[in-house]
Amino acid sequence: MIDLSRRSFVGAAAALAAIPAFARTRDAAPPIQNPLVRQRADAQVFRHTDGNYYMTGSVPEYDRLVLRRSRTIAGLATAEEIVLWRHLASGPLSGFIWAPELHLIDHRWIMYFAAGPSGGGEDVFRIRTYAAVCDGLDPMTGKWTLLGQLETAWDTFTLDSTSFVHRGTRYLAWAQREPGIDTNSNLYLAPLKTPLTLAAKPARLTVPTLDWEIQGFKVAEAPALLARHGRLFMTYSASATDARYCMGMLTAKDDADIMDPAVWSKSPLPVFQSSPAHKVFGPGHNSFTVDEHGRDMLVYHARDYEKIEGDPLFDPNRHTRVQPIQYRFDGTPDFGEPVANGVVRW
Repeated sequence: MIDLSRRSFVGAAAALAAIPAFARTRDAAPPIQNPLVRQRADAQVFRHTDGNYYMTGSVPEYDRLVLRRSRTIAGLATAEEIVLWRHLASGPLSGFIWAPELHLIDHRWIMYFAAGPSGGGEDVFRIRTYAAVCDGLDPMTGKWTLLGQLETAWDTFTLDSTSFVHRGTRYLAWAQREPGIDTNSNLYLAPLKTPLTLAAKPARLTVPTLDWEIQGFKVAEAPALLARHGRLFMTYSASATDARYCMGMLTAKDDADIMDPAVWSKSPLPVFQSSPAHKVFGPGHNSFTVDEHGRDMLVYHARDYEKIEGDPLFDPNRHTRVQPIQYRFDGTPDFGEPVANGVVRW
């Protein structure tokens, strides 16, 4: 089975060829309206080989894992949303539930997510990465249970895991605070032995050091992979989660040793950031998918206003948004700027 169930998006043309003909030749899909889904942050949208679009994301209450599906991207706006799993009554998974991602690994549906304990204070940000697993082939109807905690090199703040297969090897990319480095989180990469164990020492791909990466907090998080034109483009999000939140990008050649941090080059400027003209603020924590015609699409969350009262993490209005990706003559993606609310046009 071809795996599109990840924040990364690799080999779209081959994957779409595997989608049943009825899914590719049906009547024109309804237009996409932004925001696509309100109050869903950290959104992951992907088109699976069954012809359906699946979507998960963080809810404002940070208390549960959710999933919805539709035959079209636009249909996700009104699709039924089911609860797969809720945080526990006590212990290390009784507090906030962050940034879920759905992946099909070794014929099992796995949902990575970050969680912390309840109780208030700084302890609620003792965030670690866990995974839930489905006991059936249909993630919407199967029973979901806790699989366990991701094992990394350090017992530190960890979140935003994404998985992809490159040249026959399955990898995990994630964000983590490393002891001895004065940042909130850096980006790491490692091959996977199992969904929860690494097959090699992780590679530190990037540390937030540029001015636009350290506004409010020193952050590199939410990696997402787009493989196109002989290169791997790994986007990520940086700075505080208010209007300063923005996206950067790492680039490596497809045939490089991607576990060597030296093969990855960092964009010197943000590749996607707030648009006061279009009234879209703090775009980030993106994923990639294709529309019903196979055209590449950027999925991200953002707010419709700039000023926030209190901690931006507790402002509920980070909405899921979608827009097309263009490419420059050299084959690199051009994300443009966040489009204004309304019908999404090419």
